[in-house]
Amino acid sequence: MPASPSTARAINDRLALGLLQREGPLTANQLKQLTGLSRPSVADLVERLQGSGLIAVVGEAGARRRGPNARLYGIVADRAHLAALDVRTDGVSVVVTDLLGAVLAEASAPVGGDTGTAVEQAVALVERTARDGGVQRLHTVAIGAPGLIDPATGELRGTSGLPAWHRRLTGALQERLPARVLVENETNLAARAEQREGAAHDRDTFVLLWLGEGVGAAVVLDGTLRRGASGGTGEIGFLPVPGTDQMPSATRCDGGFHSLACAAALRDLGAEYGILKPDASAADVLRHAAEAGHEAYLDAAADRIAVGAAAMAAILDPGCVVLGGETGRAGGDALAARVADRLAAMSPLRTEVRASTLGGSAVLRGALFAARDAAQDELFGPRP
Repeated sequence: MPASPSTARAINDRLALGLLQREGPLTANQLKQLTGLSRPSVADLVERLQGSGLIAVVGEAGARRRGPNARLYGIVADRAHLAALDVRTDGVSVVVTDLLGAVLAEASAPVGGDTGTAVEQAVALVERTARDGGVQRLHTVAIGAPGLIDPATGELRGTSGLPAWHRRLTGALQERLPARVLVENETNLAARAEQREGAAHDRDTFVLLWLGEGVGAAVVLDGTLRRGASGGTGEIGFLPVPGTDQMPSATRCDGGFHSLACAAALRDLGAEYGILKPDASAADVLRHAAEAGHEAYLDAAADRIAVGAAAMAAILDPGCVVLGGETGRAGGDALAARVADRLAAMSPLRTEVRASTLGGSAVLRGALFAARDAAQDELFGPRP
């Protein structure tokens, strides 16, 4: 059925705003050419968007030629301000941006003490970072955290091993800030970032295998992040695997894939191969092994990681696995190539393996994209 006039206007407005976001400031004639709309339709939408405070004249085109110059229209970046959080076990990183993603301020700080103290420290850090960026009011805040997100409520579920203040943080931010607050699993956010501007930028279907203190996976199929019935898609740390001396349980992933590929396991593996330095992390070990060409250790690490990657490939056939997290990124192309070789030997399903290109910034970047998408959907209207 043909769209109603109001629906058609909303679609045209969102189309124009999308072009202005991707291309930067444009003239009315350029908007006409890129949208295919008539001159009167473009004039109407420009007037509507100016009236709503979403776009403004930001300059002129052809300033060097004689005669009147065409006005350049751009999105009003200060129309809304956003905050993205990467919540760790013992700290928080925050970035505050405008509506187009330009960074205004960023900060990181340790968080500790009892639950109430930790929550207060985290909230105060967000407020302070916003002030440092000259922001009086935040429109949307997105939080990336470990753990499961309840698909029915959108809230972080209680998980053993994670600090209690993680669950309290969302409610505290909603009470203190006049802002919309979203929370998402860290691995899912990392996958969003890798798809937007990282190793999976050319993929609609892929799996991000997160290798860090814990292990997990994010599944993107046909451009859509899949969360599962209980929000647990990708909890691969609980996957029973050969090479461990016990089975995982409902409350502990010891004995699952976690025991083979978590940071502690890969660090201990480095000690077995004589490349462990004092106070070195698993990422340090992998980075050193890749740079120094410790092939025996890299082969052993790839043997372990390929077990989990092969399970995801056999079930989902994603065509691409990205090795993310601090540990996965540290192994670089040397580790990715070895995991790919093992997948080729284990499965008839062709699966490319790539190293993350975003590393430690992936969760924060993904949270920023989540905040920006949510704010723009509210201000710009639903996507066509």
